[in-house]
Amino acid sequence: MMYAGSEPADREPDSSARPPLVRELLLVVGLFVIYKLGRQVANGHVDEAYRNAGNVWDFERSVHLPGEGAVQSLLLHNETLIHLANTYYATLHFPATLLFLVWLYWRRPRHYIWSRRILAALTGAALVLHLLFPLAPPRLLAVTGLVDTGQVYGPSVYGATPATDSMANQFAAMPSLHFGWAVMVAVGLIVATRSRWRWLWLLHPLVTLLVIVGTANHYWLDSIVVSALLAVAFAALRLPRTAPVRAQLPWPSTTGEPAPPAVPYATDPALPAAYASTGARR
Repeated sequence: MMYAGSEPADREPDSSARPPLVRELLLVVGLFVIYKLGRQVANGHVDEAYRNAGNVWDFERSVHLPGEGAVQSLLLHNETLIHLANTYYATLHFPATLLFLVWLYWRRPRHYIWSRRILAALTGAALVLHLLFPLAPPRLLAVTGLVDTGQVYGPSVYGATPATDSMANQFAAMPSLHFGWAVMVAVGLIVATRSRWRWLWLLHPLVTLLVIVGTANHYWLDSIVVSALLAVAFAALRLPRTAPVRAQLPWPSTTGEPAPPAVPYATDPALPAAYASTGARR
């Protein structure tokens, strides 16, 4: 799916691969602003969003996906647990992704450029889907019987009246960028590092998946769709390999290119005396 080759963790980062800081700040901030404005443009399709939500819910049941309520019931057994899940959903999404990009920028510039491109492509595709397929989350769909845990237990990042919420578009459930960004953070750190513990980063998207479903902010299908979009992005935007260091050969190239200079030996290898005397007689 991607090239996993990267420099060892103890090697100094290649500063020549690091793009200008000011340009990157403007680019990332600009993409974020465009995305937020785009979500606002997608707001207002209330009837269509609820109709799509009913269709998604029925589709999940028809293909026998596990009910989102099973995850929520586990969280609701403990009020502290559901409060932690709401806090995780409300506070970790943007900071974790931002710290991921900042670390890559300073320590793995080549991986930073690749990860930034993946995130930009994923977010752009998500915005298009938000415009084409407005979707009410399961917490707003009465037939699900799920609890809006953010409103009941707190904290919540959404207003109490979704149709008039001017801070966020509550009808942009598909795809789930909470899950998509979490997967990218985990994959990016696994590819960019060499620690034996790096696979533990997979806990981030796993916990995120349980949180977005358990708090009734997303359907299972939202995470499946964003995973498919990520797979396409990984296939289209490969992490480039580092250029291999080629040994320079003393004989001419068979391709017609000029022969590279010979690599000198540190010391001339000494010939055995018997071989030297035989060669002299010849």
